[in-house]
Amino acid sequence: METKEILEKVRCGEISIEEAERHFKKQPYEEMGFAKLDVHREVRTGFPEVIYCAGKADDYLVSIYQKMFEMYGEVFGTRASEHQYEIVKEVLPQITYDKISRILKIEKTDKVYIGSIAVCSAGTADIPVAEEAAQTAEYFGAHVERAYDVGVCGIHRLLAELDVVQEANCVVAVAGMEGALASVIGGLVSNPVIAVPTSVGYGASMNGISALLTMINSCANGIATVNIDNGYGAGYLAAQINRLAEK
Repeated sequence: METKEILEKVRCGEISIEEAERHFKKQPYEEMGFAKLDVHREVRTGFPEVIYCAGKADDYLVSIYQKMFEMYGEVFGTRASEHQYEIVKEVLPQITYDKISRILKIEKTDKVYIGSIAVCSAGTADIPVAEEAAQTAEYFGAHVERAYDVGVCGIHRLLAELDVVQEANCVVAVAGMEGALASVIGGLVSNPVIAVPTSVGYGASMNGISALLTMINSCANGIATVNIDNGYGAGYLAAQINRLAEK
Protein backbone atom coordinates (compact mmCIF):
# COMPACT_ATOMS: atom_id res chain seq x y z
CA MET A 1 0.00 0.00 0.00
CA GLU A 2 1.07 3.59 -0.62
CA THR A 3 1.54 6.01 2.27
CA LYS A 4 -1.64 7.98 1.49
CA GLU A 5 -3.65 4.76 1.24
CA ILE A 6 -2.44 3.61 4.66
CA LEU A 7 -3.25 6.94 6.29
CA GLU A 8 -6.68 6.97 4.67
CA LYS A 9 -7.38 3.46 6.00
CA VAL A 10 -6.37 4.57 9.49
CA ARG A 11 -8.69 7.57 9.25
CA CYS A 12 -11.58 5.38 8.13
CA GLY A 13 -10.89 2.82 10.85
CA GLU A 14 -10.09 0.03 8.36
CA ILE A 15 -6.70 -0.63 9.95
CA SER A 16 -5.35 0.22 13.39
CA ILE A 17 -2.61 2.69 14.22
CA GLU A 18 -0.49 -0.26 15.30
CA GLU A 19 -0.89 -1.94 11.90
CA ALA A 20 0.08 1.26 10.14
CA GLU A 21 3.07 1.64 12.42
CA ARG A 22 4.23 -1.90 11.57
CA HIS A 23 4.05 -1.06 7.88
CA PHE A 24 6.09 2.12 8.24
CA LYS A 25 8.74 0.29 10.27
CA LYS A 26 9.47 -2.05 7.39
CA GLN A 27 12.84 -1.56 5.73
CA PRO A 28 12.62 0.82 2.76
CA TYR A 29 13.58 -1.89 0.29
CA GLU A 30 12.50 -5.41 -0.61
CA GLU A 31 15.36 -7.87 -0.10
CA MET A 32 15.53 -10.44 -2.90
CA GLY A 33 19.05 -11.72 -2.32
CA PHE A 34 20.31 -10.66 -5.75
CA ALA A 35 18.51 -7.29 -5.66
CA LYS A 36 17.14 -4.75 -3.22
CA LEU A 37 14.01 -3.21 -4.71
CA ASP A 38 13.59 0.41 -3.67
CA VAL A 39 9.96 0.21 -2.55
CA HIS A 40 10.02 3.68 -0.95
CA ARG A 41 11.17 5.46 -4.11
CA GLU A 42 7.65 6.54 -4.98
CA VAL A 43 7.23 7.97 -1.46
CA ARG A 44 10.40 10.03 -1.86
CA THR A 45 10.19 11.05 -5.52
CA GLY A 46 6.60 10.52 -6.61
CA PHE A 47 7.58 7.86 -9.16
CA PRO A 48 8.24 4.14 -8.54
CA GLU A 49 11.42 2.30 -9.51
CA VAL A 50 11.91 1.32 -13.15
CA ILE A 51 13.72 -1.81 -14.34
CA TYR A 52 16.75 -1.56 -16.63
CA CYS A 53 16.43 -4.92 -18.37
CA ALA A 54 19.62 -5.17 -20.44
CA GLY A 55 22.21 -7.48 -18.94
CA LYS A 56 19.97 -9.01 -16.26
CA ALA A 57 19.94 -12.78 -15.83
CA ASP A 58 16.66 -14.38 -16.92
CA ASP A 59 15.66 -15.66 -13.47
CA TYR A 60 16.49 -12.35 -11.84
CA LEU A 61 14.47 -10.38 -14.36
CA VAL A 62 11.40 -12.58 -14.07
CA SER A 63 11.48 -12.45 -10.26
CA ILE A 64 11.85 -8.67 -10.25
CA TYR A 65 8.93 -8.24 -12.64
CA GLN A 66 6.76 -10.52 -10.52
CA LYS A 67 7.59 -8.68 -7.31
CA MET A 68 7.15 -5.19 -8.81
CA PHE A 69 3.78 -6.13 -10.30
CA GLU A 70 2.71 -7.65 -6.99
CA MET A 71 3.58 -4.43 -5.14
CA TYR A 72 2.32 -1.80 -7.59
CA GLY A 73 -0.13 -3.49 -9.96
CA GLU A 74 2.01 -2.24 -12.85
CA VAL A 75 5.65 -2.45 -13.87
CA PHE A 76 7.90 -0.68 -16.38
CA GLY A 77 11.20 -1.79 -17.88
CA THR A 78 13.54 -0.30 -20.48
CA ARG A 79 16.04 -1.77 -22.98
CA ALA A 80 14.38 -5.18 -23.01
CA SER A 81 14.91 -7.84 -25.67
CA GLU A 82 12.32 -10.05 -27.34
CA HIS A 83 13.76 -13.00 -25.44
CA GLN A 84 13.14 -11.19 -22.15
CA TYR A 85 9.60 -10.44 -23.26
CA GLU A 86 8.97 -14.14 -23.91
CA ILE A 87 10.26 -15.33 -20.53
CA VAL A 88 8.38 -12.66 -18.55
CA LYS A 89 5.23 -13.38 -20.56
CA GLU A 90 5.26 -16.96 -19.27
CA VAL A 91 4.53 -15.75 -15.72
CA LEU A 92 2.83 -12.42 -16.51
CA PRO A 93 0.78 -13.01 -19.68
CA GLN A 94 -0.58 -9.44 -19.65
CA ILE A 95 2.90 -8.00 -20.26
CA THR A 96 3.33 -5.93 -23.42
CA TYR A 97 6.48 -5.31 -25.45
CA ASP A 98 7.21 -2.52 -27.92
CA LYS A 99 9.92 -3.54 -30.38
CA ILE A 100 10.64 0.07 -31.33
CA SER A 101 11.32 1.51 -27.88
CA ARG A 102 12.22 -1.86 -26.30
CA ILE A 103 9.90 -1.11 -23.38
CA LEU A 104 8.47 -4.07 -21.47
CA LYS A 105 5.53 -3.08 -19.27
CA ILE A 106 2.21 -3.71 -17.60
CA GLU A 107 0.29 -0.46 -17.18
CA LYS A 108 -2.87 0.33 -15.24
CA THR A 109 -5.83 0.97 -17.53
CA ASP A 110 -7.46 3.67 -15.36
CA LYS A 111 -4.50 6.05 -15.45
CA VAL A 112 -5.26 9.79 -15.73
CA TYR A 113 -2.90 11.77 -17.97
CA ILE A 114 -2.20 15.40 -17.09
CA GLY A 115 -0.57 18.40 -18.74
CA SER A 116 1.23 18.28 -22.05
CA ILE A 117 4.68 17.17 -23.20
CA ALA A 118 5.79 17.41 -26.82
CA VAL A 119 8.28 14.76 -27.99
CA CYS A 120 9.95 15.64 -31.29
CA SER A 121 12.34 13.56 -33.38
CA ALA A 122 14.58 14.97 -36.08
CA GLY A 123 14.39 11.86 -38.25
CA THR A 124 12.62 8.52 -38.45
CA ALA A 125 15.82 6.78 -37.29
CA ASP A 126 15.56 8.73 -34.01
CA ILE A 127 12.08 7.37 -33.21
CA PRO A 128 13.25 4.46 -31.00
CA VAL A 129 14.82 6.93 -28.55
CA ALA A 130 11.90 9.36 -28.91
CA GLU A 131 9.41 6.58 -28.16
CA GLU A 132 11.37 5.56 -25.08
CA ALA A 133 11.00 9.15 -23.86
CA ALA A 134 7.33 9.42 -24.83
CA GLN A 135 6.27 6.12 -23.27
CA THR A 136 8.24 6.84 -20.10
CA ALA A 137 6.45 10.16 -19.65
CA GLU A 138 3.10 8.52 -20.35
CA TYR A 139 3.76 5.78 -17.81
CA PHE A 140 4.36 8.48 -15.20
CA GLY A 141 1.01 10.09 -15.99
CA ALA A 142 1.81 12.79 -18.56
CA HIS A 143 -0.17 13.54 -21.70
CA VAL A 144 2.25 13.32 -24.63
CA GLU A 145 2.02 14.76 -28.14
CA ARG A 146 4.40 13.34 -30.77
CA ALA A 147 5.94 15.24 -33.68
CA TYR A 148 8.27 12.92 -35.57
CA ASP A 149 10.55 13.50 -38.57
CA VAL A 150 10.63 17.28 -38.13
CA GLY A 151 14.36 17.83 -38.53
CA VAL A 152 16.07 20.99 -39.71
CA CYS A 153 16.57 19.75 -43.28
CA GLY A 154 12.90 20.60 -43.80
CA ILE A 155 12.14 23.23 -41.20
CA HIS A 156 8.61 23.70 -42.54
CA ARG A 157 7.73 20.29 -41.05
CA LEU A 158 8.53 21.57 -37.55
CA LEU A 159 6.73 24.86 -38.14
CA ALA A 160 3.59 22.91 -39.08
CA GLU A 161 3.67 21.46 -35.53
CA LEU A 162 4.44 24.77 -33.84
CA ASP A 163 1.17 25.08 -31.93
CA VAL A 164 1.67 21.68 -30.28
CA VAL A 165 5.30 22.44 -29.43
CA GLN A 166 4.67 25.92 -28.03
CA GLU A 167 1.70 24.88 -25.89
CA ALA A 168 3.53 22.02 -24.17
CA ASN A 169 4.82 22.35 -20.60
CA CYS A 170 8.16 21.11 -21.92
CA VAL A 171 9.60 19.71 -25.14
CA VAL A 172 11.84 16.70 -25.68
CA ALA A 173 14.00 17.17 -28.79
CA VAL A 174 15.58 13.95 -30.05
CA ALA A 175 18.20 14.20 -32.80
CA GLY A 176 21.29 12.54 -34.20
CA MET A 177 23.61 13.77 -36.98
CA GLU A 178 24.57 17.34 -35.97
CA GLY A 179 21.81 17.62 -33.33
CA ALA A 180 20.54 21.06 -34.40
CA LEU A 181 16.86 20.38 -33.67
CA ALA A 182 17.14 21.26 -29.97
CA SER A 183 18.63 24.69 -30.71
CA VAL A 184 15.91 25.49 -33.23
CA ILE A 185 13.13 24.48 -30.84
CA GLY A 186 14.83 26.33 -27.98
CA GLY A 187 14.49 29.55 -29.95
CA LEU A 188 10.78 29.02 -30.54
CA VAL A 189 9.35 28.10 -27.13
CA SER A 190 9.05 29.68 -23.67
CA ASN A 191 9.18 26.42 -21.70
CA PRO A 192 12.10 24.03 -21.02
CA VAL A 193 13.62 21.91 -23.77
CA ILE A 194 15.23 18.56 -23.00
CA ALA A 195 17.75 17.67 -25.69
CA VAL A 196 18.48 14.01 -26.42
CA PRO A 197 21.43 13.26 -28.71
CA THR A 198 21.20 9.94 -30.53
CA SER A 199 23.87 7.69 -32.00
CA VAL A 200 22.31 8.10 -35.46
CA GLY A 201 24.74 9.41 -38.08
CA TYR A 202 27.69 8.74 -40.34
CA GLY A 203 31.30 8.16 -39.27
CA ALA A 204 32.28 11.59 -37.98
CA SER A 205 29.15 11.74 -35.84
CA MET A 206 31.12 9.47 -33.50
CA ASN A 207 28.09 7.48 -32.32
CA GLY A 208 26.26 10.55 -31.04
CA ILE A 209 29.14 12.62 -29.67
CA SER A 210 28.70 15.17 -32.47
CA ALA A 211 25.04 15.72 -31.55
CA LEU A 212 25.90 15.75 -27.84
CA LEU A 213 28.49 18.50 -28.31
CA THR A 214 26.10 20.58 -30.41
CA MET A 215 23.35 20.30 -27.80
CA ILE A 216 25.48 21.17 -24.77
CA ASN A 217 26.98 24.12 -26.68
CA SER A 218 23.63 25.43 -27.92
CA CYS A 219 23.25 29.21 -28.14
CA ALA A 220 19.52 28.87 -27.38
CA ASN A 221 18.45 29.32 -23.77
CA GLY A 222 16.46 26.89 -21.62
CA ILE A 223 17.98 23.67 -22.98
CA ALA A 224 19.12 20.79 -20.76
CA THR A 225 20.90 17.85 -22.38
CA VAL A 226 20.82 14.20 -21.29
CA ASN A 227 23.15 11.39 -22.30
CA ILE A 228 23.34 9.85 -25.77
CA ASP A 229 20.26 7.71 -26.56
CA ASN A 230 18.88 8.32 -23.06
CA GLY A 231 15.20 8.57 -23.94
CA TYR A 232 14.22 7.24 -20.53
CA GLY A 233 16.09 9.98 -18.69
CA ALA A 234 14.50 12.64 -20.88
CA GLY A 235 11.02 11.20 -20.42
CA TYR A 236 11.43 11.07 -16.65
CA LEU A 237 12.68 14.66 -16.44
CA ALA A 238 9.87 15.81 -18.73
CA ALA A 239 7.32 14.11 -16.46
CA GLN A 240 8.76 15.93 -13.44
CA ILE A 241 8.59 19.31 -15.19
CA ASN A 242 5.06 18.57 -16.41
CA ARG A 243 3.95 17.61 -12.91
CA LEU A 244 5.34 20.84 -11.44
CA ALA A 245 3.70 22.90 -14.19
CA GLU A 246 0.31 21.33 -13.47
CA LYS A 247 0.64 21.91 -9.74
